[in-house]
Amino acid sequence: MAKNSKTTSPSIASQAAKTLGDPNASATAKKLAASALSQVNKGNQTGSDMETVASKVLNSPKYSDETKDLAASILSQSNKDR
Repeated sequence: MAKNSKTTSPSIASQAAKTLGDPNASATAKKLAASALSQVNKGNQTGSDMETVASKVLNSPKYSDETKDLAASILSQSNKDR
């Protein structure tokens, strides 16, 4: 499998940290935020389960632009062969 070397940008990392600290953030937003933070300067890749969650978020009108930003970042860091 081809390794994706992308990492989470500082702006997305900041947004993810704010999301995790927000008591009103949804469980899905927090899950995406945690995944994004796990990929800051670590070379980790998005797992297939998180790819599915992120894809559903991007295709749903019910999520905020901030949550969709996290989802897009997660997908950009997925395995290239999947």
